[in-house]
Amino acid sequence: MLPAQLGKLSSLHTLILGFNGLNFDNENHMGGHWLSNLTSLSHLDLSEMSNLNHSNIWLQMIGKLPKLTQLVLQSCSLSHDFFLSLDPSKLTFPTSLTVLDLSSNPVKSSIMKFVVNICTLRSLFMDYTNLSEELTTFFHHLSFGCVRYSLQELHLNNNQISGTLPDLSIFPSLKILGLGDNRLSGKIPDTIKLPFDFESLNVKSNSLEGGIPKSFGNACTLRSLRLSNNSLSEELPMIIHHLSGCARHTLQELYLDFNKINDTIPDLSTFSSLKVLYLSENRLNGKIPENIPFPPQLEILQMGGNSLEGVITDYYFANMSKLKSLVLSNNPLNLIFSQNWVPSFQLDTIQLRSCKLGPSFPKWLQTQFNLEDLDISNVGISDNVPEWFWPIATNLYSMNISYNNLTGIIPNFPLRPFTFPSIILAANQFEGSIPPNLRSAWYLDLSKNKFSDSSLFICANGIDKSLGLLDLSYNRLSGKIPDCWNNFKSLGYLDLSNNNLSGEVPSTIGSTLELRALILRNNSLIGNLPSSLMSCTKLLMLDVGENKLSGVIPFWIGSTLQHLKMLSLRRNHFSEKLPLSLCYLSNIYLLDLSSNNLNGQIPKCFNNFSAMAKEGFSSHDAIHITEANFEFHGTLISYFAYYDLIAFLMWKGVESIFKNNNLLLKGIDLSSNQLTNEIPSEIEDLVGLVSLNLSRNNLSGKIPLRIGRLTSLEFLDLSRNHLSGSIPSSLTQIDRLTMLDLSHNHLSGKIPTGTQLQSFNASNYEDNLNLCGMPLQKLCTEEEPSKEPLGKFDEDEDSIFGHGFYISMAIGFVIGFWGVIGPILVSRSWRHAYFRFFNNLSDDIYVRIAITVAKWKLWLKH
Repeated sequence: MLPAQLGKLSSLHTLILGFNGLNFDNENHMGGHWLSNLTSLSHLDLSEMSNLNHSNIWLQMIGKLPKLTQLVLQSCSLSHDFFLSLDPSKLTFPTSLTVLDLSSNPVKSSIMKFVVNICTLRSLFMDYTNLSEELTTFFHHLSFGCVRYSLQELHLNNNQISGTLPDLSIFPSLKILGLGDNRLSGKIPDTIKLPFDFESLNVKSNSLEGGIPKSFGNACTLRSLRLSNNSLSEELPMIIHHLSGCARHTLQELYLDFNKINDTIPDLSTFSSLKVLYLSENRLNGKIPENIPFPPQLEILQMGGNSLEGVITDYYFANMSKLKSLVLSNNPLNLIFSQNWVPSFQLDTIQLRSCKLGPSFPKWLQTQFNLEDLDISNVGISDNVPEWFWPIATNLYSMNISYNNLTGIIPNFPLRPFTFPSIILAANQFEGSIPPNLRSAWYLDLSKNKFSDSSLFICANGIDKSLGLLDLSYNRLSGKIPDCWNNFKSLGYLDLSNNNLSGEVPSTIGSTLELRALILRNNSLIGNLPSSLMSCTKLLMLDVGENKLSGVIPFWIGSTLQHLKMLSLRRNHFSEKLPLSLCYLSNIYLLDLSSNNLNGQIPKCFNNFSAMAKEGFSSHDAIHITEANFEFHGTLISYFAYYDLIAFLMWKGVESIFKNNNLLLKGIDLSSNQLTNEIPSEIEDLVGLVSLNLSRNNLSGKIPLRIGRLTSLEFLDLSRNHLSGSIPSSLTQIDRLTMLDLSHNHLSGKIPTGTQLQSFNASNYEDNLNLCGMPLQKLCTEEEPSKEPLGKFDEDEDSIFGHGFYISMAIGFVIGFWGVIGPILVSRSWRHAYFRFFNNLSDDIYVRIAITVAKWKLWLKH
């Protein structure tokens, strides 16, 4: 509680109490009255006092402060209903107030009746306040009082304000307007008028279209224009032309990145004050003109993610001595600099990813002493990293030199203390031991190299509280995994897959309590999974597939690791029955227990897999959302944002791999085990399943009658079991089914009629002796041909072999083929992208169906 004794400080000018967890004493009827004694107070900050909406006494007392000019009430839980309940005639803000900050309170527009008549107010901050009306309506309400004439700065970012930009000249003193991250749409009107002294407009992250009106170019005091992340589609030369009025002399910041702007880079040299230019992630193309210099005052130049081409030489940067940030990544540019080039600038950011910079390591980098962010990944360097580079790397916050052909041994260079850099050296030819000092990074990717020893790195002395992600996959690590993981207190993602590691999984891995993903796939690990892993209760992904692990599947996987979204124990030696505790995995999206020695029956309680029982996919379900994030300097950073989450599919004994980054595949794979008894009918409840593979077991009984409820199913393999009975007719209801294999069972009866099932290859039904009907050559009894002598049939209206029959058959074939198999063959952006590896099967399906139909037609003619 705030002590009332503060009221004795009558000469106090500034009182900042925000973000300290303090509260007013609302139980005492005098609580807050002491505020009125602070008659000299000019600046008051009460941010994050969450009980201010329980009483209006404090607000009445603030209204009595005669000299108060700045009032900050961020995150105080002040609500829409609270302000609606107040009487404007009895409650006013101080008439001296110039700055009012109500950000991060759900006040909506109810606050406006208290604000419109503060005639001295210059700055109003209402970011994150749940405003949801149209912008024209909000401006109309705000313009009722005298605040319309005094307001110079208005921040309405991160709300749900809709509509388009109206006339801003109704606020004649307005200089700064923030409308970023709202729901504005449509074109910015050509008739829009800006206030005479207007300086800054932020409308980033909306849905604005078209281009920029000429009136912006005639704003002679315009300094900053932020239009990032919209849908602007005008040609860049036209946008620059519209801004080439008197604004070209004053404009300092122009943000146009993440739009649909096209055409080439025009002449920007006349923008004499331009310091910041963001053009990344647009549709710009063509060559950057060599004879047109960039503005000499430019400090930040970002043009990555376009289709700019041609050769860039050091000549382009001859007059850019003030440049600090250069981003050209993801353009087919060829960067050719003089061998002994010494740039006139000192860069802190260099991002040249996927440009052509090699084959030699860029020597000019040794002249850049302020470098903090370096990305020269995939630039075609094939060279040994020079010794002078590693002292530069010491000061980097972010270093990405991956996907080159860099060689050598990495020295144990120190990292700047408390910077927690991101270091990505993947896909090179580095070898030897991993330096221990790299543990000071928070993001460390050394995958796809030739490192052979990790023990010095993993078992270095001292507790590590910074490393959040460690990827050592696809190296040459061998021997046992070092048993020194108890010092990694922040580790959230660990990937040791695709090495030559052996021995048991060390128990100390269970002490990494922040672990979200553990990937040990494709090694030679033996023994049981250590019970210490049950302490890793935050795990979302556990992949120990393709090892030699044995024993029973631990009960604690289901009972304590209940947040798991992906679980793969495939290709090991696990045995005995499936534990019923697996049914506690209500969040599971991908369960792969294939190719083990499991027996017994499939648990009926698998219908407790709630995530699989939901159709479709929500972005909130993805594994790379906030639940899998690492807090770095107060910012949540995803472990999985740049990682490929891998899933496997077994089809006719052949294994295929695909990326499953967004968990679009909800799948169960229990294939190649020794499971018995019937397929539980409860599996019909998993209506979100996309893939179900129960093949190569000893399952018996019938296929569940209502399996057609699984309308999201695209991959179904029940082959090589002992299933009997007929194929359920409900299977024809699954219109997404693209892969089906029911072969090598004891199924009988007619294959249900429907273009979907008839379009599959006959081999998908083979070795079911009593199965008949298309696409099998064996016809069902009611389809047996007549015993009459062969000859020409009279084409009367009762004949089933007339023109109508052949036409119907042809139409059925065309619809069946092009409706089901056609998309596999011709759709470039097939929405079911993870089945692309089956494209080579499509030709075979086409040929077999065509031959079968041709034979059938020939037989009918005879």
